[in-house]
Amino acid sequence: MAHGALIGARGNSGTILAQLLRGMAQVLTAGGDSGRAEGAGLRRALRHAAASARQAVAHPVEGTVLTVASAAADAADGAEGGCAEVARAAYEGARAALAATPGQLPALERAGVVDAGGHGLVTVLAALVETFTGRVPGPVAVPHARAERGGEGLADAHAPAGECATETAAEENGPAFEVIYLLEAEDAAVARLRQRLDALGDSLVVVGGDGLWNVHVHVDDAGAAVEAGVEAGRPYRIRITHFGHGDAHTTKAERPPRERAQRAVVAVVPGEGLAALYAEAGATTLLARPGEPPASGELVQAVRRAHAREVVLLPNDAELRHTAAAAAEQARTEGIRVALIPTRSAVQGIAALAVHEPERRFDEDVVAMTSAAGATRHAEVTVAEHQSWTTAGICQAGDVLGLIDGDVAVIGADVSQVAATVLDRMLSAGGELVTLVLGDAAPRAVADRLEARVREAYLAVDTVVYRGGRQGALLLVGVE
Repeated sequence: MAHGALIGARGNSGTILAQLLRGMAQVLTAGGDSGRAEGAGLRRALRHAAASARQAVAHPVEGTVLTVASAAADAADGAEGGCAEVARAAYEGARAALAATPGQLPALERAGVVDAGGHGLVTVLAALVETFTGRVPGPVAVPHARAERGGEGLADAHAPAGECATETAAEENGPAFEVIYLLEAEDAAVARLRQRLDALGDSLVVVGGDGLWNVHVHVDDAGAAVEAGVEAGRPYRIRITHFGHGDAHTTKAERPPRERAQRAVVAVVPGEGLAALYAEAGATTLLARPGEPPASGELVQAVRRAHAREVVLLPNDAELRHTAAAAAEQARTEGIRVALIPTRSAVQGIAALAVHEPERRFDEDVVAMTSAAGATRHAEVTVAEHQSWTTAGICQAGDVLGLIDGDVAVIGADVSQVAATVLDRMLSAGGELVTLVLGDAAPRAVADRLEARVREAYLAVDTVVYRGGRQGALLLVGVE
């Protein structure tokens, strides 16, 4: 359960709750008998959970899930008896602390809500009481606080202050992006990562251990936050969300309820570098690892995270067209107007995003973006994994392949030569702008050689180069 919570955690509250569950699990399984817990063991587990959660937050604040967790541990420490009595005491202590959170954080009091993470913890403790006693405890009483449906509504009313904002924060504007990712890294690298991310933004929470971590931070430079993760280890399931104008908050400690934006772009991207590029252009991104295409449910969640009335969806992969269509249909049933532009490559998505204008009518914006994507021919250079018949002949494992519009057009042994041949064939039909997206595995000299070739042979053509990160292809090419 703790591992599942770590993998699936969303936002500040979910990330901290995952650490609370992990802290409890560490104590309860320490004796080697994970199937049984005594009252004393449960007390120790609750205390360790509260302490480990505070350690995971860069700047703990009272009136949050941290306060509720500490209150639960304090109440458990004073309880006599077995697990049932300890669990009930922890639940009652947490419930009382939750009811007091609006008086501890002005943002909660102003919005008329309790802390979302604290509410989630009380719900977990209620389930624990039911497990030990067979009886459902009474409902959570929240005097003078407006109850909202679902954790998302509660969280939005006070993020990031609910868990991570500094007590004396008084800045007029907070960071523009929320960056979340899972990270495979060693403890020492994570310690350095904490320091770097803390300097980049706020709302920093890093939870986990044993080589797997969940990282959450609010920053203005989303690319730097992702790059910090790359330097620390292997980040994946990267989610970058632009708060948008409706998310602007008056102070870091007092963010008003989030307004739903009129329009947003949601894009599937194949690498961390592209994720940062898209996010800086205002898109909500979903990272697709090689061999790990996102499911329809993940796309629906990305559309929800965009928090907009109108959404333009860019799958950026021909294989995702049915998945994206199913996600769009599901989102429409939830009242979101969704337009699916069938982009087949991330370079087509870049072209579409470049002409995106949220101020014009939705249909006009979709037509312009669709036209830009359709006018962009796409190619990629990759390495064959096994012997295969292709439209260009037989390839062997390890051969360099050049694909144009999804079909193998060139087979060779040198990345630069194959890339140059692909580029020449694409530009033979004309073009004004070449977009190159280099993966981490691509030789660094490839971009320089291709840029030089364009300058020398195609005088009227411009070139732009991006770093895509750990994308599946060595090189993505777009010609507009």
